[in-house]
Amino acid sequence: MSKLAITTFILLIFSKILLGQEPKTIHIKEAIDPIKIDGLLNEDSWTQAEKGSDYWLNFPTDTSRASSQTELMFTYDDRFIYVGAKLYAPDDATYVTPSLRRDFRGAGNDMFTIAFDTFDDLTNAFQFGINPFGVRREGLVSNGGAQRGNLSLDWENKWYGEATQHEGYWMVEMAIPFKSIRYKEGNLVWNINSYRIDSHTGERSIWNPVPRNFALYSLAHTGKLVWDKAPKKPGANVSVIPYVSGNTIKEGGYLNRDDQQQIPRSTESSFDAGFDAKVALGPALNLDITVNPDFSQVEVDRQVTNLDRFEIFFPERRQFFLENADLFSEFGADGLRPFFSRRIGVSRDENTGVNVQNKINFGARLSGKLNNNWRLGVLNMQAAAINDIDLPQINYTVTALQRKVFNRSNVGLIFVNKQDLANKSNTSFNQFNRVVGLDYNLASADNSLNGKFFYHRTFEKDDSQNSFAASANLLYSTINWQIEGLAQKVGNGYNPEVGFARRNNYERGALSLRKNFYPNSGAIQRISPGIETEVYTNDTNGTTDSQVSLGLELAMLNTSNIRLSVNRSYIYLFRAFDPTRNNNERLPADTDYEYTNVEAFFSGDTRKPFYLTVFANAGGYYNGNRLGLGGNLNYRVLPYGLVTMNFNYNRIRLPEPYGSADLFLIGPRFDITFTKKLFWTTFIQYNNQIDNLNINSRIQWRFKPVSDVFIAYTDNYFPDDFRNKNRALVIKVTYWLNL
Repeated sequence: MSKLAITTFILLIFSKILLGQEPKTIHIKEAIDPIKIDGLLNEDSWTQAEKGSDYWLNFPTDTSRASSQTELMFTYDDRFIYVGAKLYAPDDATYVTPSLRRDFRGAGNDMFTIAFDTFDDLTNAFQFGINPFGVRREGLVSNGGAQRGNLSLDWENKWYGEATQHEGYWMVEMAIPFKSIRYKEGNLVWNINSYRIDSHTGERSIWNPVPRNFALYSLAHTGKLVWDKAPKKPGANVSVIPYVSGNTIKEGGYLNRDDQQQIPRSTESSFDAGFDAKVALGPALNLDITVNPDFSQVEVDRQVTNLDRFEIFFPERRQFFLENADLFSEFGADGLRPFFSRRIGVSRDENTGVNVQNKINFGARLSGKLNNNWRLGVLNMQAAAINDIDLPQINYTVTALQRKVFNRSNVGLIFVNKQDLANKSNTSFNQFNRVVGLDYNLASADNSLNGKFFYHRTFEKDDSQNSFAASANLLYSTINWQIEGLAQKVGNGYNPEVGFARRNNYERGALSLRKNFYPNSGAIQRISPGIETEVYTNDTNGTTDSQVSLGLELAMLNTSNIRLSVNRSYIYLFRAFDPTRNNNERLPADTDYEYTNVEAFFSGDTRKPFYLTVFANAGGYYNGNRLGLGGNLNYRVLPYGLVTMNFNYNRIRLPEPYGSADLFLIGPRFDITFTKKLFWTTFIQYNNQIDNLNINSRIQWRFKPVSDVFIAYTDNYFPDDFRNKNRALVIKVTYWLNL
């Protein structure tokens, strides 16, 4: 980074003006009659409830009120907090939903959402949403909602909601059990906000205004919900979620595509059972217990074309790990996490280099709030031995402690321990692997300044040297500017076995600058040119990777988006590497490459029945060139589902003897929702990079809240002659039982 760039970055940060704004307030009173959740708002409690109105735009501008207004109201009884809303729309308005499946997201919806920050920490919140068809979603906001991506919809819990459509408006009625959320007993004020997406106008509006350069769920801009009397402790709150599952797996047929000798098929059938339990220790702490958990994937990871030199990250979706997940998983930074929960239940066969499923016998996790300033998380899980690969029983322990400082910032401490407690590890497996880390998360009161500073260290039996990771990051964001700087240093001995570190032994510096322009007329909502630069170095080789990118983003009034960039890249290879990842001759170690390419991305108007997403790249690639094209074509059958054709094509041409490749990943996906309780998803994936044709079909029946029957069928073939590799049928039943 140049001295001028660094000086400019610092001056912009420290010259910023902090603008204060009084948050909106709405009062909640106890219900005077029983509330029936039918989406009609015809009880006397709703008639007398205080109405929150005057929703302000966040998109396409944030300088005026929404043309389609919303009325917001609350009431409660001993068991539930109730949320009501009346959402006005033109008489001829038609409403949009991706399908009837729960946990929808994106701009291609009509939606009403409410978020509760129950501890007044402006850092974490529970979010509940519903659309005009009565389809629901729930999620967790972390890191103050500072950046897009701080909302997870993977969390699930019990609550109730209905919506009804009328001429000129639609209405919402929600009942959220006090047992489904965590809050401080005796607290008379909760931070809240509510937002709406209107597909007819394309507007996104919010009750307490949020500047348009921030996500709608930013917790730096919440209003206040004031109780007439503090909600009581919810009482005994114990839930048990047992499951039973059975599966049949057939393996065999052929060893590989080139081996014409057929081997006998093997068929294995198994039956399993276990349970999870959730025990509320007061209104703020939760104890999760799991015994013989089923961590099999009834919803498999989507395949990707892998051209990367490093491991690909797949997100965690297992329910046991999701509540308060940020308390454990947000230490470190992307590509440099000291703890990654998907490492639990997976081990590596050191003889073959292949990951294998590692059965979990039991586990427990305590997480939540100690008070308004302190959060605690403790996790312990015991994995079974795998005798075939001489893997001993492994115990995983994680402890995280977080302290709020200043207005919205916090300091966190994490300890991760992976250990063979019986001390039976052989030379292939470490007896223990530990990480100790300290993080400081900076968030200004108005969200214009965010940052992260951390130092982590790993410990192993051989006492490796330089086993540290350190990082400093600052992001300055206003309506007109976004400036971000990053500095990292990772030692060559840093090895978080229960974490996710894509690489080690480097120093990294990055700087990005983006300017936002907002035209007063035309089809464009925002024009954002920018520049990014990134450099990796180490003491032995000097610069090992670098990239400079010039980019332009266009956000359109119809919610579509266009991004263009020109990139100049430099790569030094530490070890031999095949850039096609297709078994071609590898480029030799200790060689370097510099090339230029262009990239383009287009995301269409997702409110339309037919819309598409397309990305493309063309130009240099190591010592050759690459042309790539991918995306998906989508057709919505309102309101019953979505038919999608996914595609990804890469044409790679390298000079002899390194070979070439034409890589295809293509397949349709059918996501059909017969009702709000019965779903059918089927996708087919042809991937010639791994020589596989996969068929996956799943039926889900949600017979009660958070209680499901799954029937999943998977088949894998060699695509050239449809010889079967393996197939599996899994039936699983889960049931949420409140005690």
